[in-house]
Amino acid sequence: MPFLRVLLVRVLTTAVTLAGVAVIVFVVIRVVPGNPIAMMLPPGATAADIARLTAMYGLDKSIPEQFAIWLAGVFRGDFGVSISARQPVLDLVLGRLPATLELSVLALVMAVGLGGFAALTGTRARGTRTEAAIDVANGMALSVPDFLWGLALILVFGVLWPVFHISGRVTPSLDLPFVSEFYLVESLLRLRLDLTADLLAHMFLPALALAIPLAAIIGQLLKQSLKETMHLDYVTLARTKGYSEAAVIRREALPNAILPTLTLVGVQFTFLIGGTVIIERLFSYEGLGNMAIDAVVNRDLPLIQGIVILFAAIFTAVNLTVDLCYAALNPRLRHG
Repeated sequence: MPFLRVLLVRVLTTAVTLAGVAVIVFVVIRVVPGNPIAMMLPPGATAADIARLTAMYGLDKSIPEQFAIWLAGVFRGDFGVSISARQPVLDLVLGRLPATLELSVLALVMAVGLGGFAALTGTRARGTRTEAAIDVANGMALSVPDFLWGLALILVFGVLWPVFHISGRVTPSLDLPFVSEFYLVESLLRLRLDLTADLLAHMFLPALALAIPLAAIIGQLLKQSLKETMHLDYVTLARTKGYSEAAVIRREALPNAILPTLTLVGVQFTFLIGGTVIIERLFSYEGLGNMAIDAVVNRDLPLIQGIVILFAAIFTAVNLTVDLCYAALNPRLRHG
């Protein structure tokens, strides 16, 4: 019963959050200055042309009426038609989402690997200059935002030492036999390792720019948890049995210290997806974040709504999953 109560509360909270985001975004993007219809038409367009397109997109109605029409369409799976691309919003958003998800997952894997390595190395070398150097590196990684890391990586590995691609998602001249938008996954399933290598060469720098700040957070939290765990009785007992320090950390301390970090990783993954907006623009990566900037520049109201709602749905879904996993692992909630 306690777990079911937590599940019900989280689901209701998620629904309220999505509804609130929908209302706020819908209203805000309509009260800011700018006429998206005027941006579509050539300079010589008449007032009748503007009125006709305004009525076509329903912008001649009041905001409550527009929201009611849009919400009714959402329940039917219709998020409207993009003003700039003249295509269904849902098709555009779902077409770019796989690229952003692949980039975010790769960045998360890199962040966990870098942060875990830093934490384990710092724990083994506690009290030495190595630990101090790791702490300084973590501080630097946290103090610099991901877009500045992106600019630095472009300068170093794209200009001074050009070993990685700095724009695009895949080389267009290659044979691209993809039937879905999950290029990286599909290339692995098809055993097209040449395409996999090319995709990773395009994704490495933007993923690394996203991963560096998150790796610093993971490294700091995990190292602190390990340091607290290393003083517990069962760890001391493992040392008396003759285990090496590396074995004590890996077999005894790490399994108990990693739980808070896993919770953090789940929460930070949502912020990682949000951070792709600027990074995708810097690297001309064909993902959802890059399309979001174009939608804002073009005042494409239906497309902005669709992208924001999708981001909100991803954020709430990940947070809901993390909360439910924590509730399932909590003995007090699992057994009442």
